[in-house]
Amino acid sequence: MRLQDFGDDLASLRDFGSDVVQDLCEQLIAGGVPGLHFYTLNQAGTISNILDRLGVEKRTGK
Repeated sequence: MRLQDFGDDLASLRDFGSDVVQDLCEQLIAGGVPGLHFYTLNQAGTISNILDRLGVEKRTGK
């Protein structure tokens, strides 16, 4: 699927992006990475949902 296929459907585009990020994270975890770091860019809810789907513990940098 191409990003252009989503047009102005931001919800579907966000869901697609979340699926892609989740898949990449699963590959990294399977490869043995010691951790994941996300720059949320004011989209903490989206990242939180991805982490929930991955079953990963959430920690902040604070």
